[in-house]
Amino acid sequence: MDLTILYRGPLASCDYDCPYCPFAKRRDSRAQLSADRTALERFAAWAAAQHDDRLSVLFTPWGEGLVRSWYRRTLADLSRLPHVRRVAIQTNLSCRTDWLDTADLDTLALWCTFHPGQTPYERFLAKCRDLAARGVRHSVGVVGLPGHLETARRLRADLPPQVYLWVNAAEGHTYTDAEAGEWTALDPLFPYSRHPHRSAGLPCRTGESVISVDGEGTVRRCHFVRSELGNLYDGSYRRALRPRACPLAVCDCHIGYVHLETLPLYDVFAGGVLERIPAGRAQPRPHEDPQAHGKHRLSPGTLR
Repeated sequence: MDLTILYRGPLASCDYDCPYCPFAKRRDSRAQLSADRTALERFAAWAAAQHDDRLSVLFTPWGEGLVRSWYRRTLADLSRLPHVRRVAIQTNLSCRTDWLDTADLDTLALWCTFHPGQTPYERFLAKCRDLAARGVRHSVGVVGLPGHLETARRLRADLPPQVYLWVNAAEGHTYTDAEAGEWTALDPLFPYSRHPHRSAGLPCRTGESVISVDGEGTVRRCHFVRSELGNLYDGSYRRALRPRACPLAVCDCHIGYVHLETLPLYDVFAGGVLERIPAGRAQPRPHEDPQAHGKHRLSPGTLR
């Protein structure tokens, strides 16, 4: 079975103070961090034992995971397993990057977000250049707030052309056509983010080949539908996997609507659904010159 898993454990602490995030500068207690580490290690052990399945895993913590050693170790360990097709995480990229030396870079990928005002621009850009030099698959993006536009333009100009710069529509913000056009000039896929997608009654891969898992192992079809399908660790979720229509009126988050079968995004992001890298954005190995001979690192295939 091919299975894509969105994992979100109890971690909710972050080292940034973004005004648009309810978890900004939240601190987990030592007990909460210990519980998160135990939950993640349990999940990693389960994933390692699933030799008969082909897994793709995206970690979507409320907080920042890569500043915690157990997330870095888990991503590196999972990336080396032959039955794991892709392992990725959403990150603000505030962590160090030397841990990537222990990962299989044909499998691991990063979904990186720049938060203006939270870290110096040059520091973030240096991290991105370090990822490129290491040959790490990654996308980079920003929240499409008006005050971020000039920084986003600067970032697009400074990033290697093969690195996809995505733009998330800011929650609660309405864009005029002119404003949307400015963001679309940076990210041609911004129109998918601009408006929520009608989803009620429409077919979605979640609940069939894509599931959401929390720290207790509770399985749901996605992060946004609260009804439970079973538990990961007793295997009860498997009986519930089947094609399903979405029960919600709209879907307005990329990690949700990317799986809608009525949208073409599995083709748009073929090979890079989890890390948000469009097809044709293959990134070179560090010893390769893409302009010299066109040889790029290729993803293991379309995530399905």
